[in-house]
Amino acid sequence: MIGIATAAAIMTGMALLFAILLAIAYRFLRVEEDPRLEIVEGMLPGTNCGACGNPGCHAFAEALLRQTAAPGKCTVSSPTQVDAIARFLGVDAGVEEKRVARLHCGGGYGLALRQAEYQGYSSCRAAVLVSGGGGACGWGCLGLADCERACTFDAIKLNDRLLPVVDVDKCTACGDCVEVCPVDLFTIEPLSKRLIVQCNSPLKGEAARKVCSVACDACGRCAADAPDGAIEIVNGLPVVKVPSLTSERATFRCPTCAIQWVQGNQFADDTVAPLYEGGSIASAILSAHREDERASRG
Repeated sequence: MIGIATAAAIMTGMALLFAILLAIAYRFLRVEEDPRLEIVEGMLPGTNCGACGNPGCHAFAEALLRQTAAPGKCTVSSPTQVDAIARFLGVDAGVEEKRVARLHCGGGYGLALRQAEYQGYSSCRAAVLVSGGGGACGWGCLGLADCERACTFDAIKLNDRLLPVVDVDKCTACGDCVEVCPVDLFTIEPLSKRLIVQCNSPLKGEAARKVCSVACDACGRCAADAPDGAIEIVNGLPVVKVPSLTSERATFRCPTCAIQWVQGNQFADDTVAPLYEGGSIASAILSAHREDERASRG
């Protein structure tokens, strides 16, 4: 009995000692937080999308207070919100070039060869594990809308060819579509970069054209028609090295239309002729996948 009381007294004493040490540490070692931090964070959209280059709105607010970032870096905030933050902090709002997600594949339904129809859980990540989702090109878009579901800002919708159309007005360059795509087809690009390579296949020549009618066949005409050094062919694909030097001229002789001069949304006008009464096969597939998704959610 005495042993239990002694143990309890020792534990209580240790607890009191540590409590005192913590109180002293808090008193003398705490870091004072700028009272403006909570206000600035409250003025931000709170989406924590990371488009500004910080892990969240709290970290971005801290960067604003340190003046290592400009309010205009937040692409989700409206111009009015950006100006309000700038006025509150007494800093320049800054000008951030609009950036958007671009897809490097144009091989939608009816353009890319299909070896089989994938029937299973409606997800690109699931389909890619099953022979690439049925497509003959293992580097192309699977068309099962993982990017559409991942987009917090409702900026992505699949068109009739089952290709994701990114609404440039809604896109904030958060990068969620980049992360979720299992075949790494999305990149974040400045909106001013209009020359887009819509192919990701390493195949060349006839091998590329056999699996997709809009595949890049590494002919090199785009590089030849562009100013020196503006475009280089790397591993069978054109790489735009100097976007400011490029023009629509680089697309004129492309035999497959794999390289496009894009102003605004990609694939916005891309449609498929109806293949049966009531709509296209692609639309039917998309509707079926979405119906399966709704059913799985209960």
